[in-house]
Amino acid sequence: MNLALFDLDHTLLPLDSDNQWGQFLVRTGAIDTALFSRRNEQFFDDYKAGVLDARAYLEFALGTLAPFSRDQLDAWHAQFMRDVVQPAILPQALALVKHHQNRGDLVAIVTATNRFVTAPIAAAFGVSHLIAAEPELHADGRLTGGLIGTPTYAEGKVEHTLAWLAGMNKTLADFERSYFYSDSQNDIPLMTLVSNPVATNPNALLTAHANAQGWPLLTLFND
Repeated sequence: MNLALFDLDHTLLPLDSDNQWGQFLVRTGAIDTALFSRRNEQFFDDYKAGVLDARAYLEFALGTLAPFSRDQLDAWHAQFMRDVVQPAILPQALALVKHHQNRGDLVAIVTATNRFVTAPIAAAFGVSHLIAAEPELHADGRLTGGLIGTPTYAEGKVEHTLAWLAGMNKTLADFERSYFYSDSQNDIPLMTLVSNPVATNPNALLTAHANAQGWPLLTLFND
């Protein structure tokens, strides 16, 4: 059996789901537009530059959701899926995931974005295994605004992926081939560990690194 891991934003999706979710909340009028937009865009710029403080960002993003009931958040998210995400799920991305599933590979999405935002997106891709930032929840399912454990960002993706495999009594060495598809230099730590890293819709920094390492480049879309 092979292992196929996928980053989500700008890899399977031609957008950043976390950033788009924040913009969606602004459009609904749910949060303070000026304050949120300014901080959200700064964090997004830091992410693109590879200098993001992942915990600070996640606690900021999750904190904006804490005042709302879970029913309200779920209703907004359903609208977000219809209006923003579903139109961005492209046939070529679905086909790549399906290719690995049809071969009997173990498939997972590994994303720095939190589980609340990404679980319905993973389901839309037909992927049941999701490694994502874990929001802390109240007993009734409401978000506290806190984060559980290490962010699934950069080296954190390595930590969480290895722990996920260990929970199935597996390691990367148990797979004949292990793939990781990503667009960003932030994912080089995990890409370096798998046998078959694939720079997918790569940004300039990852393109340069992939070329130097002889990693294949794959373009699913131009975003």
